[in-house]
Amino acid sequence: MKVKGLRWVIIGLIFIATVINYIDRSALAIMWGSEGEVGSISNSLGLDKTDYGLILNIFMVFYALGQLFSGKLFDKVGTRIGYVISIGVWGLSSFLHSTVRGLVGLTIFRSTLGISEAGNWPGAVKSNAEWFPIKERAFAQGLFNAGASIGSVIAPPFIATLFVAYGWRTTFMVIGSFGILWIIPWLLINKAGPKKHPWISTEEQKYILEGQSEADQNATEETKGKSLIEILSYKESWAIVVGRFFLEPIWWLFVGWMPLYLADVYGFNVKEVGMFAWVPYVGAALGSVVGGLFSGRIISKTGSIDKGRKLTILIGGVIMFLGLVATVMIGNTPERFVAIVFFVLFGFQFAIGNVQTLPSDLFSGKSVGSLAGLAGMVGVFSVILMNFLVPIIQEKFSYTPIFVAIAVAVPLGVGAIYYFARNIESVEK
Repeated sequence: MKVKGLRWVIIGLIFIATVINYIDRSALAIMWGSEGEVGSISNSLGLDKTDYGLILNIFMVFYALGQLFSGKLFDKVGTRIGYVISIGVWGLSSFLHSTVRGLVGLTIFRSTLGISEAGNWPGAVKSNAEWFPIKERAFAQGLFNAGASIGSVIAPPFIATLFVAYGWRTTFMVIGSFGILWIIPWLLINKAGPKKHPWISTEEQKYILEGQSEADQNATEETKGKSLIEILSYKESWAIVVGRFFLEPIWWLFVGWMPLYLADVYGFNVKEVGMFAWVPYVGAALGSVVGGLFSGRIISKTGSIDKGRKLTILIGGVIMFLGLVATVMIGNTPERFVAIVFFVLFGFQFAIGNVQTLPSDLFSGKSVGSLAGLAGMVGVFSVILMNFLVPIIQEKFSYTPIFVAIAVAVPLGVGAIYYFARNIESVEK
């Protein structure tokens, strides 16, 4: 049996995994509730905003460590088994949130959720490097990233509806089951890579392999990946590491704190958060796909990976910066704020898919996951710093200094990519 367009089926499964990933990770923030809200997680367990900040940062610490660990794991065991381990653990962790009785239980299962959910990102970058020619990789990464956005669109109304009908414990049981069930089609369909998959057509196999770099084409299962020290000896690697350090907090500020912002500033309850918080992620989903198509078109026309990646990242950076400035200047109603964040997240996803694709542009085979995981870890540690500062700054001043700070981070992140990666191309020539 041959399957036409098998690479799109593979990325489709990863897209679904990413939707599940964001439903699982968003649930705590959505069901946390405003102070004193009956039935919310915070009210049921007697926890406050300080506890939330602690739990969020514990998740992020383990998520950061998981990026590095899972990058190496995927390089060692491959994407097929790597995903089984990753999503199996995070699905079970999400389900077990339903059993907690206090702060300790939440921190334990947020830790295992964080370390396992992290695998989705280096796993996807590695899978895309295996299954797509260079000119299609940013689009494939955009489709994958759109899963994060669609998950964030679905999560608020879906989780709020389950919460209102059944409570937060049952909600965790339902959403935790999704990841475990996903493993079945993944194992049935993703039997091997494009070089050996029994269902791939000759035409698609040739299209994929001939569109990859020479280093990718020559890589075999016996090819050893570079150590992190070797990877970091290339100046181009620092473009990804430093760039993600500055850019990553932009996405996570809204993922982690927007529900609480809406509750604090506008007095929203869980149901009202569910009605508003999904809207910006429609913009993010559009940005993911459009950014991938845009860079792919430039690469096809010019034959230059460097021009395609950099121009796309620059345009996304400009949109992000202007949007973040607008949150301070005119985002003084919930409708305006949500509309502005729509454009901020559009710009972020327009750019970040190309940033995340850079490891596969620079390296091949068993080094891709390692660099992607390292850069992801560094980016998450930047988010941890932000999460530590947000409640302090918000309580003493307001959210305004936070928006200003991450606006300043945009040109620093984009500038780092231009500075360290003077020419984006394979360093293994």
